[in-house]
Amino acid sequence: MKCPFCSKDNTRVIDSRPADENTSIRRRRVCDSCGKRFTTYEKVETIPLIIIKKDNNRETYNRAKIETGILKACHKRPVSAQQISRLIDEIETEIFNMEQKEIHAEVIGELLMKKLTDLDAVAYVRFASVYREFKDVETFMDELNKVLHAEGE
Repeated sequence: MKCPFCSKDNTRVIDSRPADENTSIRRRRVCDSCGKRFTTYEKVETIPLIIIKKDNNRETYNRAKIETGILKACHKRPVSAQQISRLIDEIETEIFNMEQKEIHAEVIGELLMKKLTDLDAVAYVRFASVYREFKDVETFMDELNKVLHAEGE
């Protein structure tokens, strides 16, 4: 492993422990050249996943895109970084458990909205308004009424 500080190749592992509920390994490393320490994470390599967008273009799966969408939806909401990380992990687990090489973006969007509904209603409505491209106030109000009726049950 190359040192991120001095770029030398002579680093060694000084500590290893499970991370992310045993789905990865956290390794503490030290560089024998400069003496600095750093952390790396090791995860099982999964099947490369291709996302089919609405316009039928294809791109590789990118966790950061889901994270960005959730962060925007949860902006100034009482949702912790840990809750967001757990939500993304749950979504990824469901996506990869489908064991498909290609998946439509709509499947991920709907799954994300379902999870956001349970996490925070306002974040859900924010995400849905962008994802479903609400064109007018009536469409927005229809979605809001669905949330209100679901909470009332």
